[in-house]
Amino acid sequence: MAQLWGGRFTKETDQLVYNFNASISFDKRFYAQDIRGSIAHVMMLARQGILTDIEKEKIIDGLEGILSDVTNGKLQISDRYEDIHSFVEATLIDRIGDPGKKLHTGRSRNDQVALDMKLYTRDEVHIMDNLIEELLQAILSIMEENTETYMPGFTHLQKAQPITLAHHMGAYFEMFKRDHERLQDIYKRMNTCPLGSGALAGTTYPLDREYTASLLGFDGPTLNSMDGVSDRDYLLELLSALSIIMMHLSRFSEEVIIWNSNEYKFVEIDDAYSTGSSIMPQKKNPDIAELVRGKTGRVYGALNALLTTMKGIPLAYNKDMQEDKEWAFDAIDTAKGCLTLFTGMLRTMQFNKERMKDSARHGFTNATDAADYLVNHGVPFRDAHGIVGQLVLLCIEKKIALDELPLEEYQKISPVFEEDIYDAISLETCVNKRITLGAPGKMAMEEVIAVYQKYMDEY
Repeated sequence: MAQLWGGRFTKETDQLVYNFNASISFDKRFYAQDIRGSIAHVMMLARQGILTDIEKEKIIDGLEGILSDVTNGKLQISDRYEDIHSFVEATLIDRIGDPGKKLHTGRSRNDQVALDMKLYTRDEVHIMDNLIEELLQAILSIMEENTETYMPGFTHLQKAQPITLAHHMGAYFEMFKRDHERLQDIYKRMNTCPLGSGALAGTTYPLDREYTASLLGFDGPTLNSMDGVSDRDYLLELLSALSIIMMHLSRFSEEVIIWNSNEYKFVEIDDAYSTGSSIMPQKKNPDIAELVRGKTGRVYGALNALLTTMKGIPLAYNKDMQEDKEWAFDAIDTAKGCLTLFTGMLRTMQFNKERMKDSARHGFTNATDAADYLVNHGVPFRDAHGIVGQLVLLCIEKKIALDELPLEEYQKISPVFEEDIYDAISLETCVNKRITLGAPGKMAMEEVIAVYQKYMDEY
């Protein structure tokens, strides 16, 4: 067992205790961030005269060699070491000798792991935001092509009023736009450097924390060393943001699953993003959408687990905090995978436009407009509501849509109806006369799409 803190101890740690305590099985994934942080730390130490320039060059060359060898597969990260920090430092000492023993000057594993996790999380936020951008582009492309693709809008999963596919997709654009803005906000708030906080009380060495922070792309150093080593708010914020992203993906997936059903047939999922049944040859299952929906709970679990862990921890660092990594890593991997696959599914999905339009017609989504027609001809709204209810009941009995009912049938229930009722309740009229900003009318949608295009240009 390779440990860098054994001087205080008179006997070996029990193997089970060592294994339980070790984190290298999962924290090895941020080896690159650990080395980046160490290089910045060494540059600062030399600038402050704590290391000589020769020592600086030897250490940096050694660290860069380790980074290159691990990345290229020439060097394997060994589980003999307790954590990634121990592995890097011990390997450096093996390679360059005594100068490597000065790497940890003015630093604790507490502020080192806090830095590594922030660097890793910051990198992942950037990657995640790029995936959100790709999804927004896919949604916007569908919107641009479908301002006249009519479909039913729903409340309570009941067909309510006619909208367009562009309008429906716009709701998801808004959701993922907020997700992008949340990620940007998290990035800004977390972008302070904990290195130099030491174990909890800083250090007696004359460190230049501002310089280290600038080398690593931070806005500045953290201002309290105890908070610097024990803050995990940024991870909680990220897990919360990922949970909301997954919730949005899950809602979208639920609709894709419904639209893919035989009863709706609004969409055809590409073969690459669906599977068949081992026993029923007719089946084409929306597995990707179902798995995205299912994996949402996994990300929720990570958030709840970390919240529960952090709620009882006194200042400053406690070993409990080691538990943050596996949950965060899993949630990040899950969300990235779901975003990538969902975007691919969406880009290749075919929309059955005639089926969607027919569903809107036969779902009586234009019933409100029929009532508005009567109101505009002097009929009180409550009376108009009852008249149209009778018309809908009649159409259900005849298994026809409102626009298929003969005029004489309309006039039997109310003589107010004239031939122009058919134009008033056409889906095109019902949608396009809704021109307020945010509504589904073509003019309103084109205005919003222009705003979204500008938003993506500035992303």
